[in-house]
Amino acid sequence: MSLFDVQSLLDDIYASSPNAESRPLIGITGNFADGEARLCDRYYKQVTAAGGTPVIIPPLSDKATLINTLDKIDGLILSGGADFNPLWAGEEPAEGLHGINPERDEAELLITTLAYNRNIPMLGVCRGIQTIAMALGGKVCQDIGKGTNRIKHSQEAGRKGEPTHSVEIAEGSMLHDLYAQRKIFVNSFHHQAVECTGCRFKVTATAADNVIEAIESTEQRPIMGVQWHPEWMDDGLPLFRWLVDNARIYNDAKALHHKIITLDSHCDTPMFFPQGVDFGKHDSRILVDIHKMSDGRQDAVVMAAYLPQPKEGQKFSDIAPLNAETPTAYANIIFDKIEEMVALSSHSVAIARSVSDLKANKARGLKSVMLAIENGIALGGDISNVEKFAQRGVSYITLCHNGDNELCDSARGENRWQGLSQLGTDVIREMNRHGVMVDLSHAAESSFYGALEVSSLHIVCSHSNCRALCDHPRNITDTQMRALAIMGGVMQVTLYDGFLRATASEASVLDALSHLDHAIKVMGIDHVGIGSDFDGDGGVPGFASSDDALAFTMHLLRRKYSAADIEKIWGGNWLRVLEQHNRA
Repeated sequence: MSLFDVQSLLDDIYASSPNAESRPLIGITGNFADGEARLCDRYYKQVTAAGGTPVIIPPLSDKATLINTLDKIDGLILSGGADFNPLWAGEEPAEGLHGINPERDEAELLITTLAYNRNIPMLGVCRGIQTIAMALGGKVCQDIGKGTNRIKHSQEAGRKGEPTHSVEIAEGSMLHDLYAQRKIFVNSFHHQAVECTGCRFKVTATAADNVIEAIESTEQRPIMGVQWHPEWMDDGLPLFRWLVDNARIYNDAKALHHKIITLDSHCDTPMFFPQGVDFGKHDSRILVDIHKMSDGRQDAVVMAAYLPQPKEGQKFSDIAPLNAETPTAYANIIFDKIEEMVALSSHSVAIARSVSDLKANKARGLKSVMLAIENGIALGGDISNVEKFAQRGVSYITLCHNGDNELCDSARGENRWQGLSQLGTDVIREMNRHGVMVDLSHAAESSFYGALEVSSLHIVCSHSNCRALCDHPRNITDTQMRALAIMGGVMQVTLYDGFLRATASEASVLDALSHLDHAIKVMGIDHVGIGSDFDGDGGVPGFASSDDALAFTMHLLRRKYSAADIEKIWGGNWLRVLEQHNRA
């Protein structure tokens, strides 16, 4: 290769292309001064050394630029720089406030929030840790001042890797995993600092004067912020490698979601219709909407018409929303509203009634909504309604809810029938005839085994967990799980905290993963899936709404699940059972 010979340089590049190593794309927010977008070379050199491909993100809040940038990058670095305008935090400027940078504030607060919603791995550096706090529920101190025992946080030692003070790292943190020691020496150039992390983050390092020096996610997200400048430090590379490694997993998850159908088999979003929720907007009142599904790269959701169980002697019309007189009428009102909702957003979503519909919608770039019934009282005791609901596109009927009904006994009931009633037996056979899946979530064990004996088609549990891990009557035993698998059915792990662990308030996505792991151990990989129960009290830290679907895939990849296994978990097994019913 000859110096100053472009052709020889090109030949060298083409010698490794098209087999050059694929590297995740890391966006780095640029500083702004004197009409120029700027970035210290240490940032992009560290990203390159860590195995990533760096790109500079200009300080623009243009929505098309933001969305297109986030569509492309696999990781985000929020770089250092000037102070935030305190008005973004609803505060007046303190006397110690330094120069603000109005070009950066709005753009970086927006991109941080949007990246968080998409679960993009993030590393905040100096101002960047403050950006994370400002954008995601924390608080930044405008000036840490000169209090008693305060160390100097803005020294003039230069930025050539000279440490200026030490920080104490919390054991068990991601930062401790990277450095494997409690104390490291860092450089420091700041007078603002994170004052409060908010509930989404925890403190993982502090200076000798207790100023917060590092934070990380409390939700199992790959997000970390440090107050110092690791790009200048000799031991700063581990942080950039951490980001690039997580960005690589994020890229792999995106590629996988692009190829497979990701389906959540149970959500209760229609319960919020009386509140006027808007599925077409990013609506904070619900956990499933078009934007959350898009952020999580989730293709399909089964929306259930949930019917509350009347108490003995109580009329359904006394407890039903939307002025419904009968359970059957209420179910149809819900389906009418789902269809209206979909029609209003027909550019983004469509109803799916079969596996072929799901595949066609995916090919057209549309999200899919499927219909289901939760509680067989929707039939109103009339077996002919099975065919009518099948014609509407109902994919499954959950035979009961939290109380025995005219079809069967519930896991939370009083053993009225000792399993299935005669009507329940007849309904299952009619559901088989019309290709409607039998769902045994909420069913008593006696009803469960009775349905396995009666049904000629595979049976599902649309949102259930493992009783061996959480002893709740709604969960199913290992023996039940084996029986379901032998018949060819599927159990969909759910995200309701009370079904994940006895101390429900401590439940997280890690518990959902434990239930999934256990179900696979007992049943095999061909009989599991995900049924979130979002908007029906489902959702835990780390998998709190549809926009966390991609993050769940990242967890599966970290646990070394293969692409083929993840495809089965995210809908392949459910589609197998659905296809059997489509042929009925």
